[in-house]
Amino acid sequence: MTPVTRSGAARSGPHRWWVVTGVLALVGGCCIAVGLQDHRHPLAGPVVAPSTLTTAPATIVGTIPVPVVARSVPVSLRVPAIALSVPLSTLGLNRDGTVQVPDNIQEPGWFRLGPTPGQIGSAVILGHVDSYQGEGVFFQLRALLAGDQVQVSLRDGAVTNFVVTAVDMYTKTQFPAQRVYTSDGHRTLQLVTCGGTFDTATGHYLSNIVVFTSFVSATAATTPVATAPPVIAAPPVTTATPVV
Repeated sequence: MTPVTRSGAARSGPHRWWVVTGVLALVGGCCIAVGLQDHRHPLAGPVVAPSTLTTAPATIVGTIPVPVVARSVPVSLRVPAIALSVPLSTLGLNRDGTVQVPDNIQEPGWFRLGPTPGQIGSAVILGHVDSYQGEGVFFQLRALLAGDQVQVSLRDGAVTNFVVTAVDMYTKTQFPAQRVYTSDGHRTLQLVTCGGTFDTATGHYLSNIVVFTSFVSATAATTPVATAPPVIAAPPVTTATPVV
């Protein structure tokens, strides 16, 4: 692992959602390459089933009730520190079991087989870094610092707020699938794109950049209760298998 910024502890843990095949596939982020018209670069992602939502007790801190954020499709992403405000698409799986790639390099996508932002578990949003056309939506992602704010609006009107805890870079052969796609009972959101050295021979970046965030608050469409919100439960995730 080659850290870009190491500030705060990102959430990790192998307990919050089911991986049904044990095979991890890679999804794409675009990059600049002379003569290439649509070259895509892999980001690690697990193969999972959408029918694994369960419930478990929420953690109550002192006497403050944990707000319940209902499962609702995220529709927009806002990151003030890099002047980013964009709509979100929804990503699932391709027929071969790999995670889908956003069709638009200017629009990131939420991985719908995980929790929605604000639910217990690790929500993941993936986006392109660049292409032959120029900068992609997540080109400036690497510039984020611990303490920067990330906001996701949901279809039901809720707005979820997160704070960046770390920005790290990993070679694709050492992508931390467990750290990115699972949690230890906390509410987290990870933003993923490509980065590092660009290999002109293969037309791929050699690394991935991951922005780790932690839940801060939610407004509207939330109800403070001390009961169990939906969570993602899972056994340990296997290591990522690179796709060339």
